[in-house]
Amino acid sequence: MTRSRARANPHLAPNATAKTAKGSLKTILSLFPYLWPQGETGLRVKLVFAAACLLLAKIGTVYVPVVYGHLVDRLTHLDSAIAVPLAMIGGYVAVRIASAAFGELRDALFAGVQMRASRVVARRTFEHLHALSMRFHMDRQTGGLSNIILRGTLGIQSVLRLAAFNLVPTLIELLLTTFMLWHLFNAWYAAIAFCAIGLYIFFTLSFTTWRTKFRRTMNETDNEAQTKAIDSLLNFETVKYFGNEAHEAARFDDSLARFEKASVKSQVSLNMLNIGQAVIISLALGAMMVMAAFGVAHHTMSVGSFVLVNTYLLQLYVPLNFLGFSYLTLNQGLVDMEQMFRLLNVDQEVKDAPDAAPIPPQGAPAEIRFEDVRFAYNPDRQILKGVSFTAAPGQKIAIVGPTGSGKSTISRLLFRFYDATGGRVLVDGQDVRAIKQHDLRAAIGVVPQDTVLFNDSIYYNIAYGRPGCSRAEVEEAARLAQIHDFIISLPQGYETKVGERGLKLSGGEKQRVAIARTILKNPRILILDEATSALDTATEQGISAALRSVAQHRTTLVIAHRLSTVTDSDEILVLQQGVVAERGTHAALLAAGGLYAAMWAAQAVMDDENATPAEKTAPSLAE
Repeated sequence: MTRSRARANPHLAPNATAKTAKGSLKTILSLFPYLWPQGETGLRVKLVFAAACLLLAKIGTVYVPVVYGHLVDRLTHLDSAIAVPLAMIGGYVAVRIASAAFGELRDALFAGVQMRASRVVARRTFEHLHALSMRFHMDRQTGGLSNIILRGTLGIQSVLRLAAFNLVPTLIELLLTTFMLWHLFNAWYAAIAFCAIGLYIFFTLSFTTWRTKFRRTMNETDNEAQTKAIDSLLNFETVKYFGNEAHEAARFDDSLARFEKASVKSQVSLNMLNIGQAVIISLALGAMMVMAAFGVAHHTMSVGSFVLVNTYLLQLYVPLNFLGFSYLTLNQGLVDMEQMFRLLNVDQEVKDAPDAAPIPPQGAPAEIRFEDVRFAYNPDRQILKGVSFTAAPGQKIAIVGPTGSGKSTISRLLFRFYDATGGRVLVDGQDVRAIKQHDLRAAIGVVPQDTVLFNDSIYYNIAYGRPGCSRAEVEEAARLAQIHDFIISLPQGYETKVGERGLKLSGGEKQRVAIARTILKNPRILILDEATSALDTATEQGISAALRSVAQHRTTLVIAHRLSTVTDSDEILVLQQGVVAERGTHAALLAAGGLYAAMWAAQAVMDDENATPAEKTAPSLAE
């Protein structure tokens, strides 16, 4: 299942080809609006001061060897008062302190800009994921998706820090150092330094670009491993039912093995890169020291000048070495960001129209109308083939039928998880495509068959129906859903944690929590998608009475599981193969002796066979 989904969702599939320079530049440029955010004067001021600190730090760094060289000459020919060398030592120490202090101050000022940018991009990605269509989320891989956001956020931090305050400043320092060598000595020193820098940069960039493929493979296999791990843990019970622990471990280890192989290749190639860099800089260092030694021997250079050249070379090695690390980290950050930005570029299938109108989320019951609605999840399989019906304000409409007939699809189209491929879905006479999605969904409450809860307290999960409501309102909703007494009987009451996806609660308890939070939402339209399917008969009767009371003031669509729960509906629609095969009241459909009557009779026989002599369960539609 996981592998087929990976193929079905091209947005999450890693790009196997090498990143082009154009793509890298485009990714970096896309970060500048976050680095210089509009309306954030404080952050812009911090960025300007950080740039000033950067410049002062680099000037101090380049000037340190000059002070050091003069100090050596003074100490070599100590023909003046000791106070002069001491003063120069003090100046040397002051310059070094200033260089380090301005560098640290730069990082401190930039921290706010960097973290705000990564936060804004992460939030934008998170909001975009929630705005994407149901089709995207049906194909998603939860583990891989969360990994993409995490790595992408860290990648943004690395790119902003390195590109803005390490990579470019390092290049500036190298140019300043080359200029100082030319200015203080001659063009040969500058030429050797310039050639070494050019060769070093060319070798580093070329080799690192070649290494990028190993990082991509690491990302791909890491995503796959995380997806398999989370998938397996979420289906913990299924794994236990079939005793497939060893099978799951083998699948997980297969991904880890490929991740291990890619990681080893990445590390070995990094070692090769470091050796090549060391050879280039060491040869340049040796050549320039030989020239300086000849100068000292022929009295054209002082010992202080020799020390100055050597210090510059050693100081040159530090930014060069860091340049390789910076580019490598920057490139890895771009790779990590790549999938995150691809997520941001995924088109939103269901969008608000530019002139979308609002509707009141609460108030009088709404009218629902389906006009010749057609829909297909895939072009080769039509689900709805022209469904038409009207639910007047305050009416209760039941939808029954065999599996695959399109019952749940009707609720998804009304909620606008998808748009109909033909016909219209209207609420209060407005096409749902002309209504703002937020307002439309605020007006609809859904109690699904498969209830999934947040890994938080019972109180949080009920209050989720209307954040900001009072505790009294939460408890009243729980009473109507007939779960209040159960909750207060727990040691921690409403603060009891339900576990991931609500696994600490039974199916019936989870559904009652879902009913309570929908009651709390107080919508104009109520959709009960087999809302009592996991309840025992006694609890079902109590909750059905509560739901009937709540439904009196709303328009209600019921996706039937037990046929006895829809006998009081104003109209029952019997779907078969995507069309309304029968419609009418419970009594009229039984009298007609058609498909509904046959289902009722078949389930009555099944329930009689399964019931104890003292208990007869209500007939149900087993889907």
